[in-house]
Amino acid sequence: MLVGERMSHPVISVTPEMPVHDALALFKKEHIRRAPVMKNSKLIGIISQTDLLNASPSPVSSLSIWEMNYLLSKVMVKHVMSKKVLTVTEDTPIEEAARIMADNKIGGLPVLRGSKVVGIITETDLFKIFLELMGARDKGIRVTALLKNRPGELAKITKAIAELGGNFIAFGQFAGEDPTTRLITFKVAGLKKAEVKDAVWKIAEEVWDIR
Repeated sequence: MLVGERMSHPVISVTPEMPVHDALALFKKEHIRRAPVMKNSKLIGIISQTDLLNASPSPVSSLSIWEMNYLLSKVMVKHVMSKKVLTVTEDTPIEEAARIMADNKIGGLPVLRGSKVVGIITETDLFKIFLELMGARDKGIRVTALLKNRPGELAKITKAIAELGGNFIAFGQFAGEDPTTRLITFKVAGLKKAEVKDAVWKIAEEVWDIR
């Protein structure tokens, strides 16, 4: 899966000269939490809802509403935006985009086609993908088990479920307790809980959860 398949587009962007107050209103209207900052069709920064809120006077400020509005009208996006922007392209693997966001503790990445911004991939997009990967919206028997990290172990599980007539809705594997094990979580339809439990217990090192 590539970024271009799951990015949000068209892109809602702001200009560097937009007042912070107007940018906040736009974010609220469009239900977004970050936007690229564009000037002459070029990406020059990125602004988040947190950046905008931090630029606003505190609710307990002693300033009057008129004084606050006046000050806000003078603060523009360019004063509070992040100028160093990390980006990805449409053909970037989705897991690479997720790694960049996690490593840099950011919630979104503009997506470029050449020098043109064609989309944005955000943590919300990644959450939606995670829901699909784990079959969160589908009914079935969900299992979490610990397997030996060696060739053929996953095949044993899938073969056992297939021979019973089960259908995999989702399947994921994660780091185990140490390099010798892998943690798997999967969801199966078409079988009873007891059937799945019996099949997995014969293969897994441990069954952590089944429901």
